[in-house]
Amino acid sequence: MRFSIVTPSFRSARWLPLCIASVADQGVEIEHIIQDSCSDDGTQELLRQDPRVKPFIEKDQGMYDAVNRGLRRAGGEVLAYLNADEQYLPGALRAVADYFRAHPSVDVVLSDTIVTDSAGDYVCHRWSLTPGKHQLWVRFPVLSCALFIRRRVVHDLGVYLDPQWRDLGDLFWIMDMVKHQVRFAVLPRYTSVFTDTGGNMGLAPNAVRERRVKWQRAPLWIKPLKFPIIVWHRLRMAMRGASFQKPFDYFLYTLASPGQRVTRHAAHPTSFWTRR
Repeated sequence: MRFSIVTPSFRSARWLPLCIASVADQGVEIEHIIQDSCSDDGTQELLRQDPRVKPFIEKDQGMYDAVNRGLRRAGGEVLAYLNADEQYLPGALRAVADYFRAHPSVDVVLSDTIVTDSAGDYVCHRWSLTPGKHQLWVRFPVLSCALFIRRRVVHDLGVYLDPQWRDLGDLFWIMDMVKHQVRFAVLPRYTSVFTDTGGNMGLAPNAVRERRVKWQRAPLWIKPLKFPIIVWHRLRMAMRGASFQKPFDYFLYTLASPGQRVTRHAAHPTSFWTRR
């Protein structure tokens, strides 16, 4: 089973080596497509010298347009996108491939994510839930770095990201999949690392603005149900056991160790991400 991983990039020279290394050591058949928007920070030189990636250096209309360009070029059976400051954990893609083979009717696999700070130290963990059509207006239970999609969803159904958004494209992408009755399943395993750098797009003022726009577009009948939906979301997380994670080790690349994975320990696991 061949994977195509798309990474949108703009001035990402600091983080890309970690992302690339984490994809390259997965032990599966893979192509790593980097869509770089003509960066001027050394990214272009880095990409041209790295045989592990397929770089495409061209101007785009934002991150989601870049991802779409990569998805259209992708030749794999399973597609995913991984931002430059994110990475995969050891054995992640092999586990995803095994799950897809064992569940041929599943179109999209959702998995779990470890959130770290810029040094790679544990912040929290985020577990995925299968998305509900109406719940998505209130709670989005998916991180894009833990999302894996069969080729047919994108190339046959035409479910691409909407580039009009700058920060909420993932949400509306999943909404579109739900509308197409795509079959979701959760793989209860940590596959990915999301680095909370402090400059993530989802924490920026534009993301706050787009969330307001999203809420204005929500069906009127959803709005009085906001609190019950939040409660139901938390109950579903509790039933998955997100609040009862035992201490664990994880292995990742860091800025201080870009050439090999290092061990970090989550001594006090929590599902609460205070900045989110």
